[in-house]
Amino acid sequence: MAVTYLKRADKTPQTGTDEAREIVQAMLTKIEAGGEDAAIAYGRELDGYHGDIVVSADAIAAAGDEISQRLKDDIRFAYDRVTTFAEAQKKSITEFETELSPGLWAGQKLIPIETAGCYVPGGRYAHVASAIMSIATARVAGVEHIVACTAPRGDAGPNPAILYAMDQCGADTILALGGVQGIAAMTFGLFTGKPARILVGPGNRFVAEAKRMLYGRVGIDMFAGPTEIAVIADDSADPQIVAEDLVSQAEHGPDSPAWLITTSRQLADEVMARMDGLIAALPEVARGAATTAWRDYGEVILCDSDEEAVAVSDEYAAEHLEVHTARDDWYAATLRNYGSLFIGEETTVTYGDKCSGTNHILPTKGAAHYTGGLSVHKYMKIVTTQRMTREANREVGQAAARISRLEGMEAHARAGDARLRKYFPGENLA
Repeated sequence: MAVTYLKRADKTPQTGTDEAREIVQAMLTKIEAGGEDAAIAYGRELDGYHGDIVVSADAIAAAGDEISQRLKDDIRFAYDRVTTFAEAQKKSITEFETELSPGLWAGQKLIPIETAGCYVPGGRYAHVASAIMSIATARVAGVEHIVACTAPRGDAGPNPAILYAMDQCGADTILALGGVQGIAAMTFGLFTGKPARILVGPGNRFVAEAKRMLYGRVGIDMFAGPTEIAVIADDSADPQIVAEDLVSQAEHGPDSPAWLITTSRQLADEVMARMDGLIAALPEVARGAATTAWRDYGEVILCDSDEEAVAVSDEYAAEHLEVHTARDDWYAATLRNYGSLFIGEETTVTYGDKCSGTNHILPTKGAAHYTGGLSVHKYMKIVTTQRMTREANREVGQAAARISRLEGMEAHARAGDARLRKYFPGENLA
């Protein structure tokens, strides 16, 4: 494979993991031992917030008064599409029961998780869309109690647009807590008495590490980190559009990878020539984040063929993957590893991030090799059932006992023997 790096990143999505792990472990230990008081103390120290942790109904109503009708309409636009897509996902998997052999029935049941903890970032940007993606999808799934948390803006409290979106999407309890303390509070059931059974939502590397450490005692949507974008483009692509899309994700934060995979050296050169100017034209906060992200995590990879481009892309397993080529249908059919695929110039990660309907909570750090993004199914347990007639025990009981004895598990075998003796007295069914 002849792959040339025209720009190679100094850092990878794994950079800084060890440092984050030490900090997060210490915080989780203190919060679990100290409970609500410890979480409140971290909120004061890290968020500069001294107000009530549980956001009141009055505060939520006031938040709605602070935002424009246009913004409310935009939130509804996104909500409608996200919920419609989630409803279609839910219909794609059903409960059933099937007879595997005479008298033996096995089935599948879908049971919504009791309590979900939805984390909505509220630091550098007001992630209204994340509230919609996580909370509305949980509501469609039938989750009984949804706890949502977001970082307050000092004593000004949470962003009013986030509060409004959380409430409109169906959050039962909203906590004004950010970062690790928010994740810990939802996991341990602080302020609610309802420990989360699953944690979902994007966040910085500390939030991601907290979810990773807590996995096992609580479910998580996926192992995730800073957002990523990869664009596969050939000589038919518009370099301005490609560059704009790369910058659009680099602005998320200083550790957000942006990768261009291309079969065209001319396209690569034209995109790279545009990046610094596009970043420089951003507002200050976004400019700082994108500058560092492109410098430290940006890559431009030149491939000799479409097949090589697919191989590189599948190895990176990007969270967001765009395809801008003359063979978009071929790429869509061939690519295997990505969080969400955006086919053709006409769509963009921005649309999926904000309002087009698919979920934007997606796997990063290579997790797309083995999992997809947040869906209604993540909030549901797919469990099995079994029932059978006494007559079915004649065949199943003998086979199960023989297999058990082959494995050296005599007690298992005797559980089958006991039924055979009871249901078929006088018969030799060894």
